[in-house]
Amino acid sequence: MKQLIFTCLLMFGGAMTADAQQVIKLWAGNPPTDNEITAAENEDANHWITNVSSPELTVFLPEKGKGNGKAVVVCPGGGYAGLASHHEGTLVARWLAGQGIAAFILKYRMPNRHREVPLEDAQQAIRYVRSHAGEWQIQPDRIGIAGFSAGGHLASTASTHFSITDGVSSRPDFTLLFYPVITMEIATHAGSRNNLLGDQPSPADLYTFSNEKQVNVNTPPAIILLSDDDRAVLPENSIRYYQALKANGIKSALYIFPVGGHGWGWNEDFAYHRQVLELLAAWLEDI
Repeated sequence: MKQLIFTCLLMFGGAMTADAQQVIKLWAGNPPTDNEITAAENEDANHWITNVSSPELTVFLPEKGKGNGKAVVVCPGGGYAGLASHHEGTLVARWLAGQGIAAFILKYRMPNRHREVPLEDAQQAIRYVRSHAGEWQIQPDRIGIAGFSAGGHLASTASTHFSITDGVSSRPDFTLLFYPVITMEIATHAGSRNNLLGDQPSPADLYTFSNEKQVNVNTPPAIILLSDDDRAVLPENSIRYYQALKANGIKSALYIFPVGGHGWGWNEDFAYHRQVLELLAAWLEDI
């Protein structure tokens, strides 16, 4: 499917496009499911984006000749109500590109209680990067997905709910999760669940979107990083996913820092920021 590609001049780029090479409209036409958001998209001074109805990929490529063939689709968090586009998006993509990894920030649509919507965008993002891998010197079997908080729920959903469309798989090859929402059960983040599934979700939806219950032998390997004192998204989320991965023999790593709370992303004032980068770099080199 032909996509519309917009090349961005760096001097005019905003928060999502600084140092980026392209912004790609994710769908050529209308996405499969309408999220029924009619308010205009808005980005405030803190790079918080709301009312997303037009999904895009923002492309950050390594310097010429320094790419290692890997790519990551980055899903910022925001409780399925908005996107923390800077410290869980732009800064992440810059770091990945510096590691030789092509990065694609996914500005995914807010579900507005239409549960299919974010997953449609994540699956399409993986398929798009995979089908255009040759253009960016990416190996089609080395494409991962990263997610923060509710973006971690989306990344783990894409890692446990995948399909083949027009011969292209939406399965990520590896997963990076930062303080992710995983379950839709008691330990969940209530705001994320309500925004995705509504105030009274069905038992079937609770089961389907509790991603620890969807792990199987085909789930990609994952690295999970979080803080023990996270009270917004309880550590039980990450632990459940890790245990499910281990039960299915999936290569995985879980790192729990003693303090830091929730939402630290790529903020340098996070006490374990340096360790996060070191752990990620080592894991990504081996994957």
